[in-house]
Amino acid sequence: MLDFNIRGENLEVTPAIREYVEKKVQKLERYFTEGANATAHVNLKVYNDRQTKVEITIPMKNLTLRAEERHDDMYAAIDLIVDKLERQIRKYKTRVNRKFREREGVAAFLQSVEKEKNVQEEAAHDEAEFQVVRTKQFDLKPMDQEEAILQMNMLGHSFFIFTDAESDGTQIVYKRRDGKYGLIETN
Repeated sequence: MLDFNIRGENLEVTPAIREYVEKKVQKLERYFTEGANATAHVNLKVYNDRQTKVEITIPMKNLTLRAEERHDDMYAAIDLIVDKLERQIRKYKTRVNRKFREREGVAAFLQSVEKEKNVQEEAAHDEAEFQVVRTKQFDLKPMDQEEAILQMNMLGHSFFIFTDAESDGTQIVYKRRDGKYGLIETN
């Protein structure tokens, strides 16, 4: 049973919006076990450029589902985010099923081969998502944050690792979705 906490920033949450969110997100309940209670925290934001951002977080006992989506149409963003959450749930269930099969042994696995065929195909796809396909090695050049941002932009990357000239520490600059820059400092 899902409860809803729906908030709007720069936006009034109308009954129509609330009903649409609840209708779409309740479709995820079919993946939950009986008696599972959770609260879906939904944030709806509208920016100056009229783009909307939808964030949904569903904290549960062993898992926290979270996704966000930006789109010009809020209803389309809600549809896309529910699809993302559904993929997360299927991925989690695939991993749980795999661990269960490993514990139960070959007999239990053979009984469920036909039923698990689609799950295995999806698991193979999920494993491919985390495959490292390229490795790079390079020396970190000492520079300041401004030079690192210039280097990142010249390379066309969304992040850049460098050695800070003053502290001699490794730092990372990155481009945020809002077009501004962030800095990660290591200890």
